[in-house]
Amino acid sequence: MMRTANPALNDQVFEAIPYYDSAGKTMTLQGTVNRTAVLLGLVTVSASWTWYVFSTGGNFAPYLLGGLVGGFVLALITIFKKTAAPVTAPLYAVAEGLLLGGVSAAFEQQFPGIVFQAVFLTFGTLAALLVAYTSRLIKPSENFKLGIVAATGGICLFYFIALILGFFGLNVPLLHSSGPLGIAFSVFIVIIAALNLVLDFDFIENGAAAGVPKYMEWYAAFGLLVTLVWLYLEILRLLAKLQQSRR
Repeated sequence: MMRTANPALNDQVFEAIPYYDSAGKTMTLQGTVNRTAVLLGLVTVSASWTWYVFSTGGNFAPYLLGGLVGGFVLALITIFKKTAAPVTAPLYAVAEGLLLGGVSAAFEQQFPGIVFQAVFLTFGTLAALLVAYTSRLIKPSENFKLGIVAATGGICLFYFIALILGFFGLNVPLLHSSGPLGIAFSVFIVIIAALNLVLDFDFIENGAAAGVPKYMEWYAAFGLLVTLVWLYLEILRLLAKLQQSRR
């Protein structure tokens, strides 16, 4: 059974869909890699625009808000209507880029050099885990998958509670503190986010082996991008806490 904590790539995704599309084409590993590269390129382009607007003193708030809301809506559409992924996945990437560009620029203004470090660590983690997975140094056993799923679910619940408390003016110390406990908490979340990549790799490999329709390459690339965005933001938060602790 394929299991992943990523809401876009879970056990039920490949169930109840035909194994072949109308043209008889199926999902491949190389096709998914190509689609992922396209999505990352779109993220980079749109993020550069928001960064430019921010750095030149322009009002980047509409882009950031539009990226946040648009990305959320497009993610829901993609998850519930997977056949739309060839259209919605690229649009989602553009929306996420607008959001990440604004967030990254704000962090960079406060902590110079932090964005380069976060990007380097994100893609370094992706490369390292991909090598570990393809060489079978990491084997996602059922217990391993269950542990990551449970940990990710717990983190999502924690963030949801923190969001609700935030509406009442209450802050969760672990989330924002740059003390030892706050940093340790961020390290834990980064590790869990990174290990989700292993589950995503396993999901994609199994999907290609199952011969699911070609459009699932876009859907799988979208799911992988969801994890990468989460990992990048958590690394950015961790690096910010580390710099704050030194001041």
